[in-house]
Amino acid sequence: MTNAVQAYSYAGPSMLTEGHLGLSTSGGRTTRGLLEHPRFFSGLITQAAPAAGGLLAVADVALTRYHQPRPGWTRDPVVTCDGDRLRFESFSACGGVYARLDMLAPALDGEVVDRGTTNVDVNLPLREALARVGARDPLHLGVGHDELTVTTLDGAVVEKKVPLPERWLRGFAEVQVIASGFDLRAELAGPHAVRFLRGLPKKANTTVWAVPAGRELRLTSAPAPGAVCLAGPHRLATMLPLLRFARSLRAYGPAVTAGSRTMSGSEVAASAWELELPGMRYTLAISPEAWRGFSGEGAVLSDLATDEAAGDADVIGMLLNFEPIVEVGLLAERSGLPPARVKAALTQLGVAGRVGYDLAEAAHFHRELPYDRDHVRALNPRLVSARDLVESGAVRVSGDTADVTSNGEIRRVRLSDGSCTCAWWFDHRGSRGPCKHVLAARIVGARTTTEEAATDQGALTGPALT
Repeated sequence: MTNAVQAYSYAGPSMLTEGHLGLSTSGGRTTRGLLEHPRFFSGLITQAAPAAGGLLAVADVALTRYHQPRPGWTRDPVVTCDGDRLRFESFSACGGVYARLDMLAPALDGEVVDRGTTNVDVNLPLREALARVGARDPLHLGVGHDELTVTTLDGAVVEKKVPLPERWLRGFAEVQVIASGFDLRAELAGPHAVRFLRGLPKKANTTVWAVPAGRELRLTSAPAPGAVCLAGPHRLATMLPLLRFARSLRAYGPAVTAGSRTMSGSEVAASAWELELPGMRYTLAISPEAWRGFSGEGAVLSDLATDEAAGDADVIGMLLNFEPIVEVGLLAERSGLPPARVKAALTQLGVAGRVGYDLAEAAHFHRELPYDRDHVRALNPRLVSARDLVESGAVRVSGDTADVTSNGEIRRVRLSDGSCTCAWWFDHRGSRGPCKHVLAARIVGARTTTEEAATDQGALTGPALT
């Protein structure tokens, strides 16, 4: 597996001393451009204990391999300040769990210095200090050291170099697209949320379905209407220390369909679980099965395969300014693009780490992750293979069907439902995105349609016959 390497350079270690939590920042993009040590916020956190617990939970996810646990590298969480809130994000080392803590306006009382995205240092002494924060403890938060603090560190620069595996990078992109297809399936009040989470099975290889039943969620071993798939319930463990602050628990997921199946024939799907805290939200998105990361889901591939999406993404990207809520209608009006193309462009930007998705708001938000779009696009081998098939002339489209020659064999593709005669389609039936043959056929089909439309337009606007 190929790894990119992420270099972190901090002006000093993050510290919690005498009620002041100073989070040291690495390089990041802001409204003022790229800065080595951006400073985003300085002020009080109105709810110290849940904030400390939530930060610790996000850091714990970054440290954990849920599938086949073993020691490994941890990645520093990402923080985005987009005006009225702070978002802390991380991704598990195994690629199957995404975590985010949103500190909303009611939890923050201070000055927003700038907006943007950066990494924050989370070290062992800081983790130990966060675990000791009590409900009555005052907590002043500084995201980015001010000049006075930096001068007291005696030049104690902290540098880290950690690998960012391909599947980790791809998963960070995929989960945003997958989450945008979820709907709210259930909401439990605080006491019911506590009872549900504490009653979950502990086995790592267990898959259950949570079915709304009055004020509760009932666990079943098979899918049912309105159910939310919960694969590997142990992956919600970082929510348990936060239960004493919980006001509600929301469960999100897609409509369970027959197209997503385990080897035993049971339906599976990704899901997201959102814990409402005082002035904050803690969200976990988990992959369809405990052994299965988000990186192979293929949710982004269809949008990436269009020729126009990359150009549209450049246009939409220039209109973003670290908004907490990205409004598709407003972007469509400002860009002159139809909403469908704006949404495809947001997928491109998600792959580049430039947008995330907030389930509670049912909207994207702007942020910038520390890797570029072109690198992540290259990490989608099916798309790379599909483009190779197109360039080699291996695709012949006729109406709704296409013949794709691959490895000396002809694969028959049906464009309307994205089916194929290859082994990938036989195994997954589209549940993990389209195969390379379908992608190649769609690329050629889209180009043919565009060329035909241009020819028709030329005929209509050509010189009149006399």
